[in-house]
Amino acid sequence: MNKTDLIAIVSEKADISKKDAEKAVNAMIDAIIENVAEGQEIRIVGFGTFERHERAERVGCNPQTKEKITIRASKVPAFKAGKAFKDAVDK
Repeated sequence: MNKTDLIAIVSEKADISKKDAEKAVNAMIDAIIENVAEGQEIRIVGFGTFERHERAERVGCNPQTKEKITIRASKVPAFKAGKAFKDAVDK
């Protein structure tokens, strides 16, 4: 499934136009990205939690040359599925 498929499903389930469904899906995605980028956690009960994790600087290895390299610290998005989501997938 891709974003277009998701928009079609939202449109059908919410009984709204595809244009309105696209606006809603885009608004939700934008809100999640903006807030997680700012370091806020977004909890959607029954679905999951979006949050930002910080990775420390570490030493890695170039697989071609076997040379040790330093991998800089970074902030990455993370998602943890909620119990209801996990249970639905496990059925």
